[in-house]
Amino acid sequence: MTIAIIQFGGSNCDLDVLHVLEDVVGVDAELVWYKEHDLDRFEGAVIPGGFSYGDYLRAGAIASRTPIMDSIKKMADEGKPVMGICNGFQILTESGLLNGALATNMYPKFRCEWTYLRVETTDSPFTSAFKEGEVIRIPIAHMEGNFYADEQTLSNMEDEKLVAFRYVDKDGHVTDEVNPNGSQENIAGILNGKRNVMGLMPHPERAAESILGSDDGVKMFQSMVEYINNR
Repeated sequence: MTIAIIQFGGSNCDLDVLHVLEDVVGVDAELVWYKEHDLDRFEGAVIPGGFSYGDYLRAGAIASRTPIMDSIKKMADEGKPVMGICNGFQILTESGLLNGALATNMYPKFRCEWTYLRVETTDSPFTSAFKEGEVIRIPIAHMEGNFYADEQTLSNMEDEKLVAFRYVDKDGHVTDEVNPNGSQENIAGILNGKRNVMGLMPHPERAAESILGSDDGVKMFQSMVEYINNR
């Protein structure tokens, strides 16, 4: 098993994801430059955080139009797991692999802090190691994490349980006060209709070892690996 970590100009969390997959989870991973076209040899992919192309136009907009995204779409169509973290989430929405859009934070400034998330579903390749309703601690670092979708899309997502994570307080309550960016319904992460593509604004790779202050994030990568092993 080898998992691809997609690199764009401006990616800056790629090595963190590589470390977590190889040294913490114990699977093979490979850094893949965005100009590559063939991803058939990989069983899954992670699009890491950063500032691809300097976030010009919109965060993730230019990266979403690079050739490698056609290969990412092919992976998703084949049922392989694809995770987009922060800028990776933005790229997935811009490319149409996930619903909605990510706008500038309600209070337009960069937010870098720890957040609590509530696990909304365990029925996905990225959340199966959690318990539904579990509260986890994962940091954020973004300027454009304000998730928006039209009313019908949002209703469909709720009905189909495509919301993976919400921002909550430490007791698991959804409140405006703990919403760091103005995201609708405190949404922090979502799934596609087939449930094999996930995007989230928080950084699980920065909370994958207890020395970092939390190891809750490692379960997302462990879930992904378990899903691949069982396909």
